[in-house]
Amino acid sequence: MSAQKPRKLSRHRKPEGMTAEQWQVELRRQFGREQDYRLQNLGTDPLFSEFAVTNPQTERTYRVAIRGEALGVNFCSCPDFAVNTLGTCKHIEFTLARLGETPAARAALAAGHRAPYSEVYLRYGSQRRVVFSAGTDAPAAIQGLAARYFDEQGILRAEAFARVDEFLAEARRLDPELRGYDDALDFIAEVRDAERRRTRVRERYGNGRGAKAMDGLLKASLYAYQRDGALFAAQAGRCLLADDMGLGKTIQAIAAAEIMAREFGVESALIVCPTSLKYQWKSEIEKFCGREAVVVEGLSQTRRERYAQPGFYKIVNYDVVHRDLDAIAAMAPDLVILDEAQRIKNWATRRAQSVKRIASPFAIVLTGTPLENRLEELHSIVEFVDRFRLGPLFRFVEEHQITEEDSTRVVGYRNLSAISETLAPILLRRTKKEVLTQLPERMDKNFFVPMTKEQDQIHAENAEIVARVVAKWKRGGFLAEADQRRLTIALQRMRMACDNTYLVDHKTRFGPKVDELATLLDEIFERPENKVVIFSQWTRMNDLVAERLESSSVGFEYLHGGVAARQRRDLLSSFREDPAKRVFLSTDAGGVGLNLQTASTVVNLDLPWNPAILEQRIGRVHRIGQHRPVRVVNFVSQGTIEHGMLSVLAFKSSVFAGVLDGGEDNVFLGETRLKRFMRQVETVTQAAPATAPESAQDIADAEEAQRAVPATEANSEEAERAARAGHMPARPEAPSPLQPLLDAGAALLRGLGAWAAQSREAGRPPLAGLMAKDEKTGKSYLRIPTPDPDTLQSALTALSPLLDALKSLAQPKRE
Repeated sequence: MSAQKPRKLSRHRKPEGMTAEQWQVELRRQFGREQDYRLQNLGTDPLFSEFAVTNPQTERTYRVAIRGEALGVNFCSCPDFAVNTLGTCKHIEFTLARLGETPAARAALAAGHRAPYSEVYLRYGSQRRVVFSAGTDAPAAIQGLAARYFDEQGILRAEAFARVDEFLAEARRLDPELRGYDDALDFIAEVRDAERRRTRVRERYGNGRGAKAMDGLLKASLYAYQRDGALFAAQAGRCLLADDMGLGKTIQAIAAAEIMAREFGVESALIVCPTSLKYQWKSEIEKFCGREAVVVEGLSQTRRERYAQPGFYKIVNYDVVHRDLDAIAAMAPDLVILDEAQRIKNWATRRAQSVKRIASPFAIVLTGTPLENRLEELHSIVEFVDRFRLGPLFRFVEEHQITEEDSTRVVGYRNLSAISETLAPILLRRTKKEVLTQLPERMDKNFFVPMTKEQDQIHAENAEIVARVVAKWKRGGFLAEADQRRLTIALQRMRMACDNTYLVDHKTRFGPKVDELATLLDEIFERPENKVVIFSQWTRMNDLVAERLESSSVGFEYLHGGVAARQRRDLLSSFREDPAKRVFLSTDAGGVGLNLQTASTVVNLDLPWNPAILEQRIGRVHRIGQHRPVRVVNFVSQGTIEHGMLSVLAFKSSVFAGVLDGGEDNVFLGETRLKRFMRQVETVTQAAPATAPESAQDIADAEEAQRAVPATEANSEEAERAARAGHMPARPEAPSPLQPLLDAGAALLRGLGAWAAQSREAGRPPLAGLMAKDEKTGKSYLRIPTPDPDTLQSALTALSPLLDALKSLAQPKRE
């Protein structure tokens, strides 16, 4: 009778009776045994040797050392083994399964192996430990020598790290065959370097010497807390600076980089930031420390040349990192600074995975919002700083996430203070309230605005759609993808109608917010020095405001996502320096990283779903350098879905505070995410709702995370990261790379259709101004105007990968 086949484990749900660690080990064992990797013995012993394990799909090869069957005794060079703390991985399990195909081999593996030579190796687990194991042929004297450095379990004592070189020299004299493995020696060097940094910073800048020692470091004076932040970053080597928005994280990072250059020999720094901030970083670097900063942009060859240029600072945007990894590796930056690092909060995205492949001994991660919605976001960001700090994601989730009974649905979080303690050596966060007592007062006020009957009609029509979807959900407890899309579109249209009907139908203009804003501006501009920053999520709403400002002869600057990076710098300079420019009009493209302290009033024409985005908007004005009280005005359409958004989700704020600001240790949702969302949707479609639903973006993020479980190991780092999260690779369909092109084409056709309709309404021929006739052939053709140089440059940059691919296809292949 054949042996019963082992039960297939779910990669999504932990079986009853298993710990999280047992489940994860068995998942890797199950997956490894199913693979068809190539195995090459690199030694002479058929079992206890080093092996090369190659995935034939990716041609990626990892080194596996086999010492026995027990967890923790073997080694693999793959990323998952280094961080999962399980002592095994799929490559080790594959190798053990292949080697143990006979009863004799299985018995030998179970007994384990003790090498004839002595070893110093790194044991991976919940903590990494340097271990000494004496060889069977080693002289007895080596045991006595090791006892002076290692404890009874063979683990290197903390105080002995500084003297390891003495041990290795003497041990090799006694046992010339002694082996010290690279990962163990690298870990020893990492610990010793950290201690040297701490000692150096204490000696040079401690005991009140910081301010004097930092004289001449920058061409600006730092606040005491900024000096502390720069020294913390330099001492930590790799850290997360999570100060409140407006406290000057940029200047702290520049100061830390200059300290590292002065004290630790750092010779190059790569700054990764949003496109809108590249030239602001360049300006601030040149202003504060006088070094030239190179902005990396253009086609791929141009970017490659700029990485290779001399210079300490290179600045690049997140969107091109995945295409530039080879050039960045060739640059070999000593320091990487990530600005607005919430851009890598979703570990499953290509952006996050690409950024995490940048290697550097030093790193400074900047974000005022490291945690916006889910704890996994914080884990993803911290992983770039120190991939061992929070442990594997599956254990992090197990320890802090509360799920509904008999379900994987999250209903709360626990032990948040433990996360704060774990992060203390690498995370520094100060709030404005703590360190800037001199910062001017901030006054928030909501202006409730009635809606017109035309707005009400659109709002009500979409509220009916929402009500029908909610009723459908209540009947079946399930929503198809089409229903979810219908729901989010209806919710967005309700919000847009709260601003103006023009945002929905692109024709009519009903809505009092623009008029109310004009009245408010008249009052503000009674004092000639006053300036205002106005935010709306919708470009069309800002277009209406721009028209009103122009008709009133009010000078303004207008920032949105379509403005090229170089032009943004000029907009900021003009707003700050030109007294005639009274208004800075912006979408949320201006809510991140910009310094707008020249203004003292912030007007939010509509409220974002996420409270962190609202704070980012206000933080552009209420920040260091502001010397006047800041007035914040929120326009709210009364009795609408917008009214409900005044109450931000207390859960999000509580989780953030619990982890970073010493708030509640446990936070409960009370019900599942889907149930809570649907109940809130039901509420906000009524007049003056009490709470706001999750945003469409939140839904999209959740769907993306569900879809992003990597396919096979062909996805390389994605599969490794998925394994760490407890998701062994599945095989979903890959999205078509042509979809964005098709979407853009459809958008172009819609735009041409709208142009034709407008031409007809104005009594002009269809597509007037775009049609032309070839003088030679007499045939008509469509003439597209050339955009401005910056926009054209952006388009050419986007075409760079295609041009590179076509170039490679055009080259003759070698036989």
